[in-house]
Amino acid sequence: MSSHRPPDPDPGPVRPDLDDTDRLLIEHLSRDGRASYAEIGLLANLSATAVRRRIDRLRARGAVRGFTVVLDPALLGWRTEAFVEVYCRARTSPEELLATLRQFPEVAAAWTVTGDPDALVHLRAADTRHLEAVIERIRKEPGVQRSRSSVVLSQLL
Repeated sequence: MSSHRPPDPDPGPVRPDLDDTDRLLIEHLSRDGRASYAEIGLLANLSATAVRRRIDRLRARGAVRGFTVVLDPALLGWRTEAFVEVYCRARTSPEELLATLRQFPEVAAAWTVTGDPDALVHLRAADTRHLEAVIERIRKEPGVQRSRSSVVLSQLL
């Protein structure tokens, strides 16, 4: 006689176990991704070797997926913004779209969304001519079928 148990509910995404030291290292990295292991070690009261070992472990476990540069659009003279709805060709995966969008420094953020478009992309550019050129380059990418843009006139909040 076998008993039937309902499946356990989906636990959701697996989260790596992070201790307080891991969280502290992540906090320091998020403030300055270029900080040396020695600099972070001074702030976290660890040796540079211990910091490197922990950061390597965080990367291997997926808690830290990479390091990036955060641009200041105003200092670059990028004062024109737009939100672009991107419609992808069939079989274009979110990972493929992400790889495409990472080529463009003008992409401030991007999300997959519900509804008709596949993604919503926030662009920043110097002016409308620059913005148009970026949108055209994105539209020419193999996985992109079409786009629809809304240029920001003013920021309310």
